[in-house]
Amino acid sequence: MKVLNHLVNNKKFQNFIIAVIIFNAFILGLDTYNLDPKIHNVIEILDEICLVIYTIELIFKIIAFGRHFIRSGWNIFDFFVVAVCFMPAGSDFAVLRLLRIFRILRLLSAFPSMRLIVSALLNSLSAMVSICCLLMIFFYIYAVLCVGLFGEAFPQFFGTLGESLYSLFQIMTLESWSMGIARPVIAVFPYAWIIFISFILIMSFIVLNLAIGVVVNSIGELSKQNNQEETVEITQLHKEVMELKQLIKNLSTNKFGEN
Repeated sequence: MKVLNHLVNNKKFQNFIIAVIIFNAFILGLDTYNLDPKIHNVIEILDEICLVIYTIELIFKIIAFGRHFIRSGWNIFDFFVVAVCFMPAGSDFAVLRLLRIFRILRLLSAFPSMRLIVSALLNSLSAMVSICCLLMIFFYIYAVLCVGLFGEAFPQFFGTLGESLYSLFQIMTLESWSMGIARPVIAVFPYAWIIFISFILIMSFIVLNLAIGVVVNSIGELSKQNNQEETVEITQLHKEVMELKQLIKNLSTNKFGEN
């Protein structure tokens, strides 16, 4: 048990798993080309070897961590990614077999910095939902407004609510919004620039930056929390070492006193 625990936490073993994940991603991408059948068979064999390595690593973790294994969301995530690869290869499960490409997502659990970002996104989920609702409200307001103002003259852009929403999405992304949509509309409706500029200011520069700020703030809080936990662990370890030294000193004192 202790040997396996040391192994799965060993830096060299973790780097080996990362190398396997990257290699597996490479051969899965290579398999998308029209290659010689012999090369395809070699790729399939290498892919199966990678799956065996993932499975062995997962078994080692389950044995080493015991019931604590399921307490980590990242361990459950790794288990799901590997378990999907054991789906039958029949036609009914052909799409599920394609999910093996999601093994690359194991890199998220392999790098602490990636785990921090994903955790920050999950922690800021409630705030992100509120921001998305705010986005949808402004989208809807401007979409209805544009249909009423420009829909008759520019049905290809604002003829219906759906087309208006799509055109506003293009404007929000700043993809050919000026020459493609705004200038033709402004040529007919000179006041239209007020609608488009205000929409861009609200959506692209305020609301979206607010979402980025929420995520960045969450990353900062988690990073600070992790540093505090590491400080507590180091302090506890130092305390245990000092207690051990004191115990050894007392034993040595008693031994020499008896002599």
